[in-house]
Amino acid sequence: QVQLVESGGGLVQAGGSLRLSCAASGNILSINVMGWYRRAPGKQRELVAAITSGGSTNYTDSVKGRFTISRDNAKKTEYLQMNSLKPEDTAVYYCNAQVRSLTAWGTFENDYWGQGTQVTVSS
Repeated sequence: QVQLVESGGGLVQAGGSLRLSCAASGNILSINVMGWYRRAPGKQRELVAAITSGGSTNYTDSVKGRFTISRDNAKKTEYLQMNSLKPEDTAVYYCNAQVRSLTAWGTFENDYWGQGTQVTVSS
């Protein structure tokens, strides 16, 4: 069993900053890609940013230059630093991790999700 626990959401004015954290725990041999997704009201869930175990990153165009994803492999934690926030960044943000676990029959990889944290940016 693997759990992802998020923290750091909240209400901020446009132009402000927030930092999201997501800590993984449980039956974890390794974590491959970690990412942040968001779902705004009335919209589909979208990938915001992702980072590999080696540190390669990619971002959706709308957050490039404003958001930074990072991870601490020793702490099994990923972060999303969000600067210059805009009202259109308002959404529920979810962390995701591709986790390899050990079972009695060998190893397997699965996707896990955090519970979601609300980010609201006021104009």
